[in-house]
Amino acid sequence: MASRARIFTRTFFIYANIVLVIFFLLSCLVPFVDPQDGWLFGFLGLSFPFLFLFVVLFMAGWLIILKPRRALISAVALLFGWKNINVLFAFHKPQAFQQAKAPGSLRIATWNVARFIELKKNTNKGSQTRLKMFEQIKEQNADVLCLQEFHTSTDTNYYNNIEPIRRLGYPYYYFSFDEDGDNHYYSSIIFSKLPFLDTARFRYPRPSLPDVLMYADIAYNGDTVRVYTTHLQSIQFGKKDYDRIGRITNGQDSMVADSRTILGKIAKGFLRRSLQSNMAHEVMSLSPHPQILCADLNDIPDSYTYFTMRGNKQDAFLKKGFGIGRTFAGLSPTLRIDYIMPDNNFKILQFKRIAKRLSDHYMLVADVELRKG
Repeated sequence: MASRARIFTRTFFIYANIVLVIFFLLSCLVPFVDPQDGWLFGFLGLSFPFLFLFVVLFMAGWLIILKPRRALISAVALLFGWKNINVLFAFHKPQAFQQAKAPGSLRIATWNVARFIELKKNTNKGSQTRLKMFEQIKEQNADVLCLQEFHTSTDTNYYNNIEPIRRLGYPYYYFSFDEDGDNHYYSSIIFSKLPFLDTARFRYPRPSLPDVLMYADIAYNGDTVRVYTTHLQSIQFGKKDYDRIGRITNGQDSMVADSRTILGKIAKGFLRRSLQSNMAHEVMSLSPHPQILCADLNDIPDSYTYFTMRGNKQDAFLKKGFGIGRTFAGLSPTLRIDYIMPDNNFKILQFKRIAKRLSDHYMLVADVELRKG
């Protein structure tokens, strides 16, 4: 009887390992499958960090019980998935960010500011978060500042957020001024301490407002650098959706209907981001200048969106960071969805993530310099 139990247990774990590896390998294909051709793959991409973890645990388990040949099932899968693993983790030793900029370097900062939390003027302590966000921007002393989900208004009862940032030493800015109701404007914006030579905006296929791709050509050390910023389609979870997730987690009676709603929103996000990323990649490929992309892609590294938008560019976090590098403060700790991506004309000197919960995203800062020649 004991022997049969051991045989069953051994067989069960072998087959479980094989099934896990199959799903892991399928998730490794996600970056290469346009969601327009197979949006279900996108869900596998979201599960990639967890599939990777279990594959590693299986391999470790086989090695612990001295079954190295069975550990090869996982080891071979990990070799095939190395390109995906390589964008999930950064392996650099954590180093203190040097606030003083190196001579000739360019400091870039990007942040989804979530409309600075408050829209309407408030004489009570509610306005302190917005002021703390301005203080954090000032402390970074970035040469170029890219902000997503930026809101400003010409209605005197609401905040004008452009002028306070200009007073922080950013005389130049480019904003798409997409109207979000009477006298309210909501989109992405580029601020700069360096002069603009040119600017442009590209609208994604509708419905996309306020998601646009925009750039500013900046005069830098006798050269021209093109800085892009964009915000791609979000899942658009509201309070009701987070309540649904809670009911699903708790196994309540409505979990089937709730799951259908949540999965539908996620799938719609995959489809719209694929259209947006294809368009943005085509636009950026035509740049005549060295370029840097600062973006809230609303997608993780193991995704079609990430690989398409990155192209041949570098990922500043992977070059200088450590760990998973979560940039979205809610939901899963694996959500690295904000990026600074210089092309290969740049050397990345340092990078930091400011994990302060002022917005629902964390601010990213990187120092770069143009390579000689």
